[in-house]
Amino acid sequence: MINLVEDIRSISYVKTHTAEVMKQVGEKSNPMVITQNGEAKAVLMDVKQYQNIVNAINLMKILSIGENDLKKGRVYTHEELQNKVKTILD
Repeated sequence: MINLVEDIRSISYVKTHTAEVMKQVGEKSNPMVITQNGEAKAVLMDVKQYQNIVNAINLMKILSIGENDLKKGRVYTHEELQNKVKTILD
């Protein structure tokens, strides 16, 4: 969760305190909002946190595809799927 006091910084602050900002992002795992001219322009976050977000989005995409297949009746029984896989692998 973003702490409005600690996790929103101006670009000029980031430029002059880069090491401190990187340490804070790494230790707290909170994203940091970077502002320019008083407007939010970018988000700086830990790589692990970013990867978790990417993984979650990819999982949601896969679930959405599966849900659409169910709605359209594109489903296989376990036996049908086994036979299809066997045919592909043989």
